[in-house]
Amino acid sequence: MEREKNARPTNSLLEQRLSSIERRLARIENKLNDTSAATGIQRIPILGQLFTPRLWRYEQYSSRRLRIDDRYGAEKIPDNPLRFAIVTPTLNQAKFIKATIDSLLRQNYPNLAYFVQDGGSVDGTANILQTFDNRLQWRSEPDSGQGDAINRGFERIDGDIMGYLNSDDVLLPGTLAYVARYFLENPEVDVVYGHRIYINSNGFEVGRCVLPPHDAEALKWADYVPQETLFWRRRVWETVGPIDKSFEFALDWEFLLRSQKAGFRFARLPRFLACFRVHDEQKSSSLMQVGEKEMSELRAEYLGEAPGVFEIDQALRGYLLQQALFDGLYRAGMLRY
Repeated sequence: MEREKNARPTNSLLEQRLSSIERRLARIENKLNDTSAATGIQRIPILGQLFTPRLWRYEQYSSRRLRIDDRYGAEKIPDNPLRFAIVTPTLNQAKFIKATIDSLLRQNYPNLAYFVQDGGSVDGTANILQTFDNRLQWRSEPDSGQGDAINRGFERIDGDIMGYLNSDDVLLPGTLAYVARYFLENPEVDVVYGHRIYINSNGFEVGRCVLPPHDAEALKWADYVPQETLFWRRRVWETVGPIDKSFEFALDWEFLLRSQKAGFRFARLPRFLACFRVHDEQKSSSLMQVGEKEMSELRAEYLGEAPGVFEIDQALRGYLLQQALFDGLYRAGMLRY
């Protein structure tokens, strides 16, 4: 199993590696260009398409049926399964919430505490929740936002491993068993996340995001962690929790930065763990102005100043090149997840 730590190469070593990668890609491109000129055949810039960062690009191709490896659903549950505490905050997401809940319950994980905290929806969400009987816990009441809803949910359940799944996202089969096994086999790791798949309103796949190993320095500059794939040990919550409910957009990034600053160890897992749903009403689209303000505040706090766009681009250059490389090798069939 892949083992990853917070440690990262020194700046000089990282720059050498990145420069080496760039030189190799440039040589390949030049050879292809020479071949194209000699034959007169138009060349499609394959490498340019393969090795381009697509970290925040959601709709990457035409919609298609979601397909995952059969081994995902066959993931074996550990003999001594750790207890999961999962919260779903929701407000007026009746059209998606059933799929979210089903994705958790169909994990068939034997030690799961699952709580849905509804902010007082008026679209029939409560009627849907009632159909699940005693297979989950839920409450419908006004709250002050997503962070408040998450905190209220965690006040009512507990577990060895914690996480929250928004009411328009879904877990992939076998995720809980896989994450539990990783935590059991890697007691020094505190926070984990994995690769994500993008789906549309109808549940069809429209893109994938493959990430390189965790980079603690890059996380100070941008939030690249797919929230729906994020899980942490209870000791993290007890040390740095709860969620800062004053944040509307960057609340998960703020929680991650606090956790990392406190010395907890992160790992990116080599597996697709969940699907992020792309739709018109999602928070990511409607609160961008608020998000930019919150992200600027976090950068100022953790970097000591609020950098400009140029500085952010330069600081993320190495991580984005690594992401493009991992993503390109996956799509070329050279990496399998």
